[in-house]
Amino acid sequence: MSSLEYDILVTGSSGHLGAALMLCLPSHGHTPLGIDILPSSTTTHTLSITDRAALTTLFTSHPSIKHIIHAATLHKPHVASHPKQAFIDTNITGTLALLETSSAHLPSLRSFIFISTTSTYGSALAPAPGSPAAWITEPTPPPFPDDGDTLARLNAGAGAGAEGVYRACVPAAGAVFEKLGWRFPDSVDRVYDSARAVRELGWRPEWTFEKVVERLARGEDWRSELTRVVGKRGYHDVPTGVYTT
Repeated sequence: MSSLEYDILVTGSSGHLGAALMLCLPSHGHTPLGIDILPSSTTTHTLSITDRAALTTLFTSHPSIKHIIHAATLHKPHVASHPKQAFIDTNITGTLALLETSSAHLPSLRSFIFISTTSTYGSALAPAPGSPAAWITEPTPPPFPDDGDTLARLNAGAGAGAEGVYRACVPAAGAVFEKLGWRFPDSVDRVYDSARAVRELGWRPEWTFEKVVERLARGEDWRSELTRVVGKRGYHDVPTGVYTT
């Protein structure tokens, strides 16, 4: 048994999200344990979440775990590289195995957070007929009345498309993009709204589009240190495209 008193289990710890969690949780006073089917510097144990025996051994060996952050799932980038059965095995069977074995063998378990992907919203991610983009918030699809107008303005931008909105929100973006030879996207198909987290949790976004533009204007890397450390990670042993290399 490890001498460390792990308090958080992170599944999918070799992927982008899981690795980022493993790297940042210690700075918040936690001792995370990472599991994944692929070995990496951020993975403590290599095992599958579909292996109930392995999960049982893990939980009985580390009864101090109080929280599980479940990020080991397949989502949209895996469609071209993984069979349908793999989605069922991982997302459904694996998640069920985690839920049942953890509840049975972790006496101090307080929370189970399924955090992998917004693809769980399904068709709600697709813009409604006649709408330029989908507005993603906690109660998706959103009930508030002004989202349609907001999205229309986002992609209309006084006749300039999405580019007009970017330029209006962050005026310096135009000159910076032109200097770098970058172009704005033609449209925006979804907007993730963090207003509730700001309002109820006191959270404030740090890495905003405005900050990115400011850093680029100073000749600095636009990415955060955590993004640089996590780097580019593949989702498949055999490269099949941009998400699997």
